[in-house]
This record gives sequence, structure tokens and C-alpha cells, in this order.
Amino acid sequence: MKRARLADVDPSLIRPALAGLVPYEPGKPVEEVQRELGLERVVKLASNEGPYGPFPAALEAIERATLELNRYPDGGAYRLGQALAERYGVRFEEITVCAGADAIIGYLSLATLGPGDEAVTGWPSFPSYVLDPLKVGGTPVRVPLERGRFDLEAILAAVTPRTKLVFIAAPNNPTGTTNTRAELDAYFAAVPPHVLTVLDQAYFEYVDDPDYPDGIAEYAKAGRRVLVLRTFSKIFGLAGLRVGYGVGSEEVVTAIAKVRRAFDVASVGQEAALASLGDHGEIERRRIANREAMALLTQTIRGAGLDFAGPAVGNFLFVEVGDDAETMHGALLRKGVVVRPLGPFGAPDALRITAGTPEEIDFLSKTLSDVVPAFR
Repeated sequence: MKRARLADVDPSLIRPALAGLVPYEPGKPVEEVQRELGLERVVKLASNEGPYGPFPAALEAIERATLELNRYPDGGAYRLGQALAERYGVRFEEITVCAGADAIIGYLSLATLGPGDEAVTGWPSFPSYVLDPLKVGGTPVRVPLERGRFDLEAILAAVTPRTKLVFIAAPNNPTGTTNTRAELDAYFAAVPPHVLTVLDQAYFEYVDDPDYPDGIAEYAKAGRRVLVLRTFSKIFGLAGLRVGYGVGSEEVVTAIAKVRRAFDVASVGQEAALASLGDHGEIERRRIANREAMALLTQTIRGAGLDFAGPAVGNFLFVEVGDDAETMHGALLRKGVVVRPLGPFGAPDALRITAGTPEEIDFLSKTLSDVVPAFR
């Protein structure tokens, strides 16, 4: 049935800052790929979720929380915020809990940036570091990576009096690489006092390198002007519930609260996150499983004759395939493997591939054997 087009609006209704903005493009869900392509099996290795579901205690908490879904959630995420404050030895007023770490990036941009204000970041990196400043009329400043890693000296050189925010992803999404403790120490010692640094450690729990710093303990609690981001979307298996948090100064947390939605994090998400916090054994089991999966994924990518950025310390690889990236993505998709083309991240010549289960990586390996020879 043909549907009538709804009324147009005056073009001046939409803010000019949005005119050239391309919305973030999420990866396709498995069900849509299966329906479109008529596939029996689809393996999703595109979005860096953990391959395993919620912790057992979180599943129990989710079941209990469903009995109260007729009630609005706690808008201040009080119990979860208190638990996080106790865990990290900071004050409740220094914790912000939002619908994912990316929501915090958006709220922080809204709270701090105006037309002409600058936000500096390495590039390619997470698109929200660029998109969210643009949404409020700010100016994103992209600093090229150096050998696949954030060039912190170049980032410092890009800071001007108009710079308010610097985004540092450690590890960086999509390259999977990170900076050393010494490099970050030197950065924080040199960054001007008018700049707030956002240290995004979304993959923190996966990293077992002793040279990888704990941004909360080593920078936030040491008095640096920093907002450290973490999430329950990765190793905790709660990506679908959207719970992230930040640790920073009370002034920054209060400013975020002023622009955050009144009920930003659903009750189920709060309860699941709270139940997940104390299970250190499960975190360690998943860290070990990821280490083994990354070794297997590395072997698979090398076996297919492809190159990747490294060393990768998260749960994904940045696979460099040149001008064939979009075409290879389509070929893999038609075989039932969903990976992430990286044009929106500033890397149109690469694919991001997440470390799934051993069975999923085996399926990827067989698919690459079929697909890659056509691109030689």
C-alpha cells in the first residue's frame, strides 16, 4: 500500500550545525542479515560485544527487576553509583552513570562545547568523538595516528586556547592499540589546565598488559583533569542494556547531570550492572577466554594472508585490506559473517573483526578461505 508523505517543515527549523552531519551507522543485526540474504547461519563479529551473555548473578537480577517494570527507574542510579564509588574509592558525586559510555560523550559535549569550541582526538577512532561535538556546533580536531596508535605529542601540539576536550581511547577503537603508561604520564604532565581529557577505557577489563595504566587510580585520583570512561557493554555481557559510567570531578559530573535525561538507565540495566560488579572470578575467566580467542583470531587473519594493526590489546583486530574493504565486507556478509567496515571511523581501507567464540572464529576462518582468494 502506498503511503502518503507527511508534511515538510521549513528548512530553517533544523540547526545549521547538523547540515553536513552523517548519522552514526550501526552494524546490521543478525536477524536482518538472515532475512535479507536467506542465510541459515550468521556470525556477528562486527560490534565488539563480548561473545558471552550476562553473568549468572546478573541474569537473576534481571529476572527480579522485570517484576517492577511498571515503575520508573532510579534516575540518579543511586545504588549502582554508590557501589562504583566504593569500588574505586571516590565520592558518589564523582560518578556519572548513563546509557552507555557513548551517552556520556554526548552529554559531556552538550555540557561543555559551544560554537567554535574545539575537541581534539586521534583519528581514525570512535566516531562519537567527532559526531557529538559537531552536533552542538563544536569543532572536532582530528590528529592522525602514528603507527596505528594515538600520537599524544601531536595531540598536545593541536591544543589551542579554544580546546576544551581531548578524547583519548585506550585501547583505541577501531585499531585495538593503546598507549603506554609512560606516554600517558607524559601527556598528563604537559596538557594545559584549561583542557578536560576524556580517557575512554571501555575495554579496560580485557587488558592484562602490566604497562597498561588504570586511569581511575593513576590519573583521576592523582588529581589530573580527567573523566575516565568504563562500560558494562563488553566483558560483562550487557551491551543490550546500555550501562556505562564515568569517574571525574564533581563539577563535570554535575554538569552532565544537568543535561542527562531524567531516566537515562533502565532499572533492568542498573540491577544487572550492580549484580555483575563483585564477580571477579567470572571477569578473569572471560579475560582468559578472550586472550585465547584473540590468539586464534590472530592466527586466522594471518593464515588468510591479511595484515592487522598491533599489538591489539582489546577483543578485536583492525584488519587492513586496502581499497577492497567494502567489497570484501559484502562478500563476507553474503557468506554469513558480519564484520565492521570502517569508513565511518575514518578508515575506509580496513575492517574491524571481533574475537568471538572458538566456533565463530572457525566459521570465519572457513569463510575467509572462500572469500580472500578472489581479492588476490
